[in-house]
Amino acid sequence: MRRAAGVLIGGLMAVLLVVGCSSTSGPATTPTPAAVSMAAPRTTEAPAAAVSVAPGEVRLTPGPFTDRVQLGGTRLEGATVRGTLAITSDVSDVLALEVHAAFYDATGRLVGTGTFQHADEEPVSGGPHIPSNDGIPFAITSAPAGTAVSAAVLTIPVLVNE
Repeated sequence: MRRAAGVLIGGLMAVLLVVGCSSTSGPATTPTPAAVSMAAPRTTEAPAAAVSVAPGEVRLTPGPFTDRVQLGGTRLEGATVRGTLAITSDVSDVLALEVHAAFYDATGRLVGTGTFQHADEEPVSGGPHIPSNDGIPFAITSAPAGTAVSAAVLTIPVLVNE
């Protein structure tokens, strides 16, 4: 029994010695922070295969950002929808914007889709950037070219402003 106790104490002392000697005496290291992704993963719903729309109609589907924007001058020009998007919640810079358009024919059948993307860039002059209330003009063209487009339904899946 004495021998077993001696072996146990000796083993315990060896473990303590190894643990005590294994600490580093060099400079402390700090863990490297994990990369942070600024853009949240997004999933956009596919446009409806058919909708009830009036000829020439350009409609904005309600979504998480529609209460922060105002569309102006929206119109269809052949297979292109044009307009201006202004931020109504504040006058800060728009850092990222994405507008999707689903194009429909006279029967309300989906005939194409398109996307407009905007990313704010640093001012070239190096001076301060002054936000504009004029809005961001956009143009989105459907595919394929030459398709008879009667209406467009817009969605805004991305809007990041300061």
